[in-house]
Amino acid sequence: MEAERLVTVIRQALAESRGTPDIIAEAWQAQALAQAVGSRLAASGPKALRGEAGALSEIGGRSSGALDHPAARAGVARAARLTEVTDPRAALTGLAALLGEAGMALVGVACETDEQSLYWQCMEAIDAADESTDRVRGMLRLLDEREREEQADRDRARERDGPHGVLRDPVGPVTGIQ
Repeated sequence: MEAERLVTVIRQALAESRGTPDIIAEAWQAQALAQAVGSRLAASGPKALRGEAGALSEIGGRSSGALDHPAARAGVARAARLTEVTDPRAALTGLAALLGEAGMALVGVACETDEQSLYWQCMEAIDAADESTDRVRGMLRLLDEREREEQADRDRARERDGPHGVLRDPVGPVTGIQ
């Protein structure tokens, strides 16, 4: 399944979550997806993103274990269905929104619980979601920089070519024949 579609599926499931177990499950799904998208982009994404993508994958992998949930223990992640990241910018933009929403949902769980272990699991997962979001935003900035550089290169080429296309020597080639 394409990354943007998975983001949409998890965002919808998170929005429909009713209760702590569901919220924790979807927050875990969000981190698993961050890991999968990071891994995919690190392996075959734009070269400018590969370092940050590897770090995102590492954070997602480290943090998805922060939440104790049956889906986490069973390793049943929707992210396992990730087949491609067709549009890195759109996927990363959606992933940033998803991670932000998951973090906010976990804040709600942490504020409502009296259970210390659940509270601290939520705090660790919130930190991981924030760190993942920072990496995703960094990747989006790198994409912006790359696009600005490419546009500047196109603008410079257009200036060199002139308003009517490539400039040619009006006299023609020099052949040495009089």
